Parts: sequence; structure tokens; C-alpha cells
Amino acid sequence: MDHASLLEVTDLIKHFPAGGGIFSGPTGWVKAVNGVNFSISRGESLGLVGESGCGKSTLARLVVRLLTPTAGSIRFDGREISSLDRRAMRPLRKRMQVIFQDPYASLDPRMTVAASVTEPLLNRGTLSRREQRALAVELLATVGLRAGDLDRYPHEFSGGQRQRIGIARALCVRPELVVADEPVSALDVSIQAQILNLMKDIQQQSGLAYFFISHDISVVEYFCDRVAVMYAGNLVEVAVAKGFHSNCRHPYTRALVAAVPRPDPRVNLPPVPVEGEPPDPAALPPGCPYHPRCPHAFEPCVIERPPLIEVGGNQQVACWLNGGSGVENGFH
Repeated sequence: MDHASLLEVTDLIKHFPAGGGIFSGPTGWVKAVNGVNFSISRGESLGLVGESGCGKSTLARLVVRLLTPTAGSIRFDGREISSLDRRAMRPLRKRMQVIFQDPYASLDPRMTVAASVTEPLLNRGTLSRREQRALAVELLATVGLRAGDLDRYPHEFSGGQRQRIGIARALCVRPELVVADEPVSALDVSIQAQILNLMKDIQQQSGLAYFFISHDISVVEYFCDRVAVMYAGNLVEVAVAKGFHSNCRHPYTRALVAAVPRPDPRVNLPPVPVEGEPPDPAALPPGCPYHPRCPHAFEPCVIERPPLIEVGGNQQVACWLNGGSGVENGFH
């Protein structure tokens, strides 16, 4: 499999205006995404984790250009797309698709399964109605549903079945990248496992890449090749998913991992207390955004935001303490 970069994001920023009125400009800016860098290779799964409000969904929408970035670069298959208008983006839409979080809200209740699954083909006009229906049958089979389900409506299905329909719709145009925004968070645990395994099987068959957003670090660790951790609009750590729970280095990441209950007490980490609340994205603190809550913060953390740097083993960390001196400072 060719693992050349399919998606490259560089210094990506998205600020939303806040305050003000009809006749006056904004009084401030909400810094939802604040200088993010990452890449996704062909056939790879990159997971993005972080608590609610950290900017995960905004970043997902920027990647597929449902939002226009304030600054920075998004390169898809080597082409700069950050400034393309809607018309210029249209040919690229079929190469990147989205699986949404809520299977109950992402399907139009007035449309049959056949119409929902083949909806991405509406503006392309390359297939006849009969060919579209045949494709819908093939896609339903891929996600474990029957051809007899084509003429049914969303209310006739369970949550897990609806999410399978959403996956079939995303696969309709044979994409190269699928952005999955919390695709299993609305489902119970047993159904989550079915959907994740289905998505993995599809990836092995087709070679597509996933940008998988979740607040559940254990799900990302299971499903993805690499894990990226987001805090207050910034990436604080990127590392290989295998063994991530024991190899993470950023203080925030260690707190997240330690909060995940594990059935084997031999791998449970001691609790890492995190005091305070996440910062207001309209009034981020100077320096490292995590420093007001970090028990290891020292002078450089208050002054300057740490860059995301390589620390070995295909791992990147944005932490002044871990810039080569983590062991000496008694952290790692």
C-alpha cells in the first residue's frame, strides 16, 4: 500500500468573531483551532481525541472544507484546498466524505434508504436510475444490510442500522478519505464494536484513510494507527496508537489515559488529578494553554506556547517539560 501523505495540514487556524452587534464589529475572537499541524497517509487511520469544546469537530469541518480556515494550509493529495471556493471544491467532494455523529439526525426521514445512500450521486449524473439502485444494493451488502431494506425509511431502523446506512452513503462515491465525527458515541457498547469492526474491514478492502474524531481515547486506541490529542484548539501530542496508554508523555494526555477504566488492574495508571476548568477559547492564557491546570508547569510554560516537536519513536509532544528533560524533572 502506498503510504504517501494524502492530507497535510499546516499551521491551521480558525477564529470565530464574538460579541459586537449589527452596526459594530466583533469585540473578540473565539480561537477554536489555533495553529494545528498533522498529516494522514493513504490507508491510515488517525484518531483525534479531546474533551468537549476543544475544537475537534471544527477541525473536522475545516479538513473537508465545510468551513473556511482563517489561516493556514490544507493540502489534499498535494493540492492546496484551503482557499478554494465551493465550485472549485466540487470535483474533490467525492474523494472525501463524512460520517456524522448522530445516526438519528444525519438521515432525512422523508427519504428512503435507496435515496439516502445514492444522494452523493445527484450532482454527477453518471449513472442511470437502475445503475444507482444496483450500487445501493451493493453498498448495503457491504455494511451488512439487505437489498429488501432499500425502500424502507430511517424510522424503521435501529441506531446501529442507521449508522450502517450513513457509512454506506459515505462509501457511495468511492472516497479516499472519510472523516468520521464521533461515529459511535451515540450507540451502545456492543453496537459500537460492530460498527468499528465494519469500518476496519471496509478500510482493508478499499484502502481508504480515516480521520476519526472521538472523546473516547480507548476507542481511538483500538481503531486507529496513530492518536492525536487536542486541547484548547491545539494538538498537544501525536503518537502511535499501539501502547499509547503506557507511552504517552504530555501531562494532559496522561490525565486522559488514567481516567479510562481498564479491566486489568496491572495496566491501570494511578489517577492524575486535573484541577480547574478548560480555558475560555475567547480568552486563552499566554504560553501553554494547559499550564493553569498542569501540576508540572514552570516558568517557560507561562511565557511561550511550546511547539509540537519530535521526541522519538514516531511521537510528537508540545510540552516544555518533555523537550528532552522529562525524566530529570521526575515526570515520565
